[in-house]
Amino acid sequence: MSQNRHRPDDDEISAFRQALQQAGVKPIKRNRADPGRPRREEATAAARRAAAQSAGDDSASGRTSDGRVEAVRPSEYLDFALPDLPWRTRSRLKRGEMAWEAGLDLHGYTLEEAREQLEGFLRDAAVERRRCLLVVHGKAWGTDGNYPVLKSHVNAWLREWPGVLAFCSAVEAEGGTGAVYVLLRRRGER
Repeated sequence: MSQNRHRPDDDEISAFRQALQQAGVKPIKRNRADPGRPRREEATAAARRAAAQSAGDDSASGRTSDGRVEAVRPSEYLDFALPDLPWRTRSRLKRGEMAWEAGLDLHGYTLEEAREQLEGFLRDAAVERRRCLLVVHGKAWGTDGNYPVLKSHVNAWLREWPGVLAFCSAVEAEGGTGAVYVLLRRRGER
């Protein structure tokens, strides 16, 4: 079951823009920071970028494995980020300071259903250019295993998904170790 956050309607957006204009706020020309020095290219980032570009658009098919995964404990804190993700961004995600734009609750799904739901949710979020998501996987032990099956699989699936920059367990108020914040790469973003 997906959940969307409140989106402002056209009247609210118009009122906000009008207030900005009256305050003398001028729009910026570029949506990127200019540190005043040339950007340093790291070999690992360039190699990952080249591999992603050569793979093409793989969002049309399932990208997650259904093989064996590493078991995680119910209370284990999940934490993953690509090496070139800025520290400040990762820190904000971990503290729950990035507002999530859509959520998915996987409670009640079988493993295969959960996988399909998660893949569809990630594809839809990429199309809608969403940046931060909340995925609730729970901490329940599997019936045939001695570990939380959905939590362990979500941990593995998100690591495999090409558009995921980072994910980590949510703050206690939003699910704690039974949920994860997921930070996605937007199309066209390096």
